[in-house]
Amino acid sequence: MIRRYLVIVEGRVQGVGMRGFCMLQAQQRGLTGYAKNLNNGMVEIQIQGEETKIDEFLVTVRKGNQFIRVDDMSVKSIPVVENEKRFGYGY
Repeated sequence: MIRRYLVIVEGRVQGVGMRGFCMLQAQQRGLTGYAKNLNNGMVEIQIQGEETKIDEFLVTVRKGNQFIRVDDMSVKSIPVVENEKRFGYGY
C-alpha cells in the first residue's frame, strides 16, 4: 500500500548535506517526495511509497551520518500525491 508522510526534522540538519542524503536514501528505496530547508533551521520531508521502504528510510534518516544530527523527528500521515515520479528538493 502506498503511503505519504510529512516529516519535520530538528537538529543539525541544514548546511550538512541533509537534503542530498535524503534524496539518495529515497532513490535507493524507490520512494518519491522532497526535502526542503525551512526558515526555522529544520528540514521538511515529504516521503511517499511502500510503508516498509518508508520505515527503512525514516530509520536511516534518524541515524543521520557523521555530519547530520537528528534531535527530533515528527511524522504525520498526509494524502498521497498521484503520479509523482521522483524525489527532489522542495522550494
